[in-house]
Amino acid sequence: MVKSAFIGGALAFSLLSTSALAANLHPETGEKLADEQVFTYRILDEHSSLDPQIVEDVTGSELMRDLFEGLYNQDNDGNLEPGVATHHDLSEDKTVYTFHLRPEARWSDGKPVTAHDFVFAWQRAADPKTASPYAWFVELMSLKNAKKIVAGDMSPSDLGVKALDDHRFEVTLSAPLPYFPLMTTHATTFPSPQWAIEAHGDAWTKPENMVSNGAYVLAEHVPSERSVRVRNANYWNNEETIIEKVVTLVINDENAALTRYLAGELDRTEIPSGQYPSYKKSHPEEAVSFPRLCSYYYWFNHSDSGPEAFNDKRVRQALSFALDRNVITDRIMQGGQFPAYTFTPAVTAGFEVPEVPFGQMSQKERDAKAKDLLAEAGYGAENPLEFTIVYNTSEGHKKIAIAASQMWKQKLGAKVTLENLEWKTFLTRKRAQQFDVSRNGWCGDYNEASTFLDLMHSQSSYNDGKYVNEEVDKLLSEAKTAENPQANYTRIEEIIADEMPIIPIYHYTNVYMLRANLKNWPINNAEQNWYSRNLYKTAE
Repeated sequence: MVKSAFIGGALAFSLLSTSALAANLHPETGEKLADEQVFTYRILDEHSSLDPQIVEDVTGSELMRDLFEGLYNQDNDGNLEPGVATHHDLSEDKTVYTFHLRPEARWSDGKPVTAHDFVFAWQRAADPKTASPYAWFVELMSLKNAKKIVAGDMSPSDLGVKALDDHRFEVTLSAPLPYFPLMTTHATTFPSPQWAIEAHGDAWTKPENMVSNGAYVLAEHVPSERSVRVRNANYWNNEETIIEKVVTLVINDENAALTRYLAGELDRTEIPSGQYPSYKKSHPEEAVSFPRLCSYYYWFNHSDSGPEAFNDKRVRQALSFALDRNVITDRIMQGGQFPAYTFTPAVTAGFEVPEVPFGQMSQKERDAKAKDLLAEAGYGAENPLEFTIVYNTSEGHKKIAIAASQMWKQKLGAKVTLENLEWKTFLTRKRAQQFDVSRNGWCGDYNEASTFLDLMHSQSSYNDGKYVNEEVDKLLSEAKTAENPQANYTRIEEIIADEMPIIPIYHYTNVYMLRANLKNWPINNAEQNWYSRNLYKTAE
């Protein structure tokens, strides 16, 4: 067996932390800590779920990382660090992982966290009865028999996971997957309390029923209003947690949220589109912008329910070419976002962004080409292209949709209708392909190009446009076992740039107002997998 271990000064830190915290000083920096350690932040919409095997959105995953802990966590730079697992062994053929679990890990009800809890959770994620939106992720992990189990052709008990004993969790892959350990920081892989789920059913995520193993427990949840987490006294590393309480407020209006931040009610909120430059001048220590492992794009509906016009790639190309991405990033967003001509962002680890042809053209050249393409496809003044863009409630999404529709009207004569939807309705409509063009954003589940490009696979449950390309499927399959998959990823991006199943618009930055005394935000972690237990507030 090849051993992979983590080395650190955990014991030394523990000895320092107890005395320092008792003196109300940060154990590493010596900073004076604030008397009240409460972190309050804003989210746009109610999270999709509080169940780690059901949650599918970014904000819901943030809650999961506080309430639950998986095999591994991430440090401030995005590197793996021990979670419930202290280390793992890897077989010579690189298909069998044995994770060694820390014996001191406990659930919030005091029960030990064991390998059986991971077996239960991973089988549950793959089980069609669970109807997990992320069941496809289990397949992506290359777990043995996952594909057949997710399809309903094999029992979940046949998944390649096994509890060798309480503290050794064995995982068998169908083929080597170099980035497999990176995937274990995702909420889908977090353990679940079988006894609580069986006792309460879907109601197990209510505060009075929930059992969790993270640094915090759920104290309160008012849907579409707020959720509150407080420290979990049974968390194995509770002594080193500084933030006592985390409050998440659902505030749909970005400007209202900013007003509440300025009034001192929030410690973090997003800066509305176009306002970053002014706030960077007026609040230089609080306005921040940094790259994020996310892409903003529009999906075309390629299914039978989609517009017939979108079956012609010339139409899709014309719309993509005519969209001036620099106007959106520089005039509308103004938060350092990067114009996107590929789906995968440059910040992705180990990925070389290919120079796709339309990305090398000037906007004037793209506009001219767009007009020619649409005319060739049979659309013009007498037969204008007509379609609807759907987007979820957000001032930023609205501004982008308005700008795109105006560009397409002025340059191509298209008639575009905008439809604003509440978050859960938006998700339902997308899954059912009840749209023409849909606003989308995707943030990487792990830092490797496949986390984006796998969405283009015909069988991905997040292929909302139902795009099908056999070459893409083949390239993605081959990439999983390739020593260097860059050539595959380059070719897939070239296919996307030619067939244009989506319109890449920009690559994200996080643009925040962040309270100056809230410390240790992981701005160098492109995935933005942050943990409240790592934050702290200094005395002002």
